[in-house]
Amino acid sequence: MEAYTQQVITVIQEIPTGTVATYGQIARLAGNPRAARQVARILHSMSQKYDLPWHRVVNAKGEIVIGDPEIAFTQTALLSEEGIEVSEKGKVHLSKYQWNPRDHDSDWMYG
Repeated sequence: MEAYTQQVITVIQEIPTGTVATYGQIARLAGNPRAARQVARILHSMSQKYDLPWHRVVNAKGEIVIGDPEIAFTQTALLSEEGIEVSEKGKVHLSKYQWNPRDHDSDWMYG
């Protein structure tokens, strides 16, 4: 496994319950701020194998962007179970729910 892929997996595993992160945020925290699409591919291909909290990842606007309505419904339900409010249009208020690693006990070192 490539080092960047492992970094992405580690970052996703660190997203706390009741918070979300964006694809771009994960890319930045993993060391490559321009790799949001790669994060999406890693999330899609590795979520089950590594038991990743895939439902806590949204786009830069806080939107659920999964095309399959059934999976998008599942993501909304999982977020709601964690106390995250999702609008009828599938949007999360990032100002309220976005993960900030600096606010949590963590060994993360960010610039």
